[in-house]
Amino acid sequence: MGKKGKREKKGKGAEKTAAKMEKKVSRRARKEEEDLEALIAEFQTLDAKKTQVNESSCPPPSPRLNGSLSAHPEKDELILFGGEYFNGQKTYLYNELYVYNIRKNSWCKVEIPNPPPRRCAHQAAVVPTAGGQLWVFGGEFASPNGEQFYHYKDLWVLHLATKTWEQIKASGGPSGRSGHRMVACKRQLIVFGGFHESARDYIYYNDVYAFSLDSFTWSKLAPSGIGPAPRSGCQMAATPEGNIIIYGGYSKQRIKKDVDKGTLHTDMFLLKNEGGDKWAWSRLNPSGVKPTPRSGFSVAIVPNNRSLLFGGVHDEEEEESIEGDFFNDIYFYDIGKNRWFPGQLKGPKSEKKRRRRGRQAEAEDAGDEVEKQLPQGPVEIVKEVVTEDGTVMTVKQVISGPAEEKEKSESEEEEEDGALGQQVEPCPRSNAMLAVKHGVLYVYGGMFEVGDRQFTLSDLYSIDLQKMEEWKVLVEMDPKAQEWLEESESDEEDDTEGAERGEEEDESSEEESEDEEGEEQHPSVQADEKHADYLSRTEQYWIELARSNMGPDAKEKKVVKVAHAMAKTFYEDSV
Repeated sequence: MGKKGKREKKGKGAEKTAAKMEKKVSRRARKEEEDLEALIAEFQTLDAKKTQVNESSCPPPSPRLNGSLSAHPEKDELILFGGEYFNGQKTYLYNELYVYNIRKNSWCKVEIPNPPPRRCAHQAAVVPTAGGQLWVFGGEFASPNGEQFYHYKDLWVLHLATKTWEQIKASGGPSGRSGHRMVACKRQLIVFGGFHESARDYIYYNDVYAFSLDSFTWSKLAPSGIGPAPRSGCQMAATPEGNIIIYGGYSKQRIKKDVDKGTLHTDMFLLKNEGGDKWAWSRLNPSGVKPTPRSGFSVAIVPNNRSLLFGGVHDEEEEESIEGDFFNDIYFYDIGKNRWFPGQLKGPKSEKKRRRRGRQAEAEDAGDEVEKQLPQGPVEIVKEVVTEDGTVMTVKQVISGPAEEKEKSESEEEEEDGALGQQVEPCPRSNAMLAVKHGVLYVYGGMFEVGDRQFTLSDLYSIDLQKMEEWKVLVEMDPKAQEWLEESESDEEDDTEGAERGEEEDESSEEESEDEEGEEQHPSVQADEKHADYLSRTEQYWIELARSNMGPDAKEKKVVKVAHAMAKTFYEDSV
């Protein structure tokens, strides 16, 4: 048998194995999903009580990740849908719809009757038809304890002009999944990959489906050639010619009982439309500087025939633990040139001119011009913390204190000549939500981890991709929104409360229990103990925030000192 025949036989064998695994996963998942279907139905009953559209101004959305952020095709608005939040004990899922007005820098919550059920890790794509449509497919719902999963295979469209949700019931579509990717390509929605997970098993996909926006029908593509291995969380981009590009992603396999090994994919493929229903896979070997291996990165299509990759995490997996390095860098892929290159901040022009005027004069006047050196624009400084050595830190946003400049040696300054100084930027994160409008990239939310604790974000940043001068803070990170509960900190609640929001109840019960424990103590002693308890629970968060402000070269003792000062000031203000 020739090599071609062997490859075909091997391919058919792999297909049979995948089919058997899918049946196995489906059988075990069916019972779990039946349990969750009742909970989902209960939420849909509550949603059905909303009979009219209600729009109201609101504060920025609560922290979340794995939602979707989409640019309105006709208005200067961003549309946020779904997502999840984990507070250490419970998982919360959302089906809320928020609209961010770019010009006004304001949020609005839009309640529309009969929305899709709560979900995360879905995909959304916008098309300009009939005043704009937001298409949503798949995703997952999790039990409050995060141990059971329901994977959706439903397709919805939000008609932006009329503000109505519509479920599109068409047979022959992808199986239930999350972590897949979907893009609008010509008059089709193309879905690739993803995974399905039950309590004990999981399966990753590399199948491709197309949904016609004209006939409202699904079709499974059967491309020729060797395509990507099964994966989720990859980068997927449509080219102007109607082709599809796939990069990276993540998958895992079981190497022995209860031990899984993850794989960070770094390969790249082209799915070419050869006319009609004919498609073909081919391997791409791009030039330039590729992103370092990672998962949980976020992607967007940007002007000049390019796609963009932001953030992510590289996990070092051991048999019993995972340690992750999080990123906040940008990489561009030039589709026409088949080339990767990193995004480099150029720095604002005013900053460059100021540097040319001389560092010595600047250092002498630094004490009188602290406010002038702070970034301009939509950054609202809420609280400044001044440590004993004079370092100025701004609580609730990532920004360098001006005193840091005075402490730099001449050699460090020379190395920085012509380069960008310490500036505002999003902290490293994974699973953030991206959107691009008028050549400006918007980054919302996501998460990072410190030890065993997860920090879910609710900040919003923007950067002009044409100028690449500086990040702007549109909504700052609020440490008050960070809640982390250990198992012993509160009693278990019922499933309905867990799958809904319920943080306010958890917080009030915590405060009440703390008050009861301290009834017999002197008030000052009780306050000191509460502050110590607060510091012990949030210390790593403040250290991470201080390190983001002060840069990677800051001495650890100084970082800890600044972190404690920030925590103390914030605690005293909050109580």
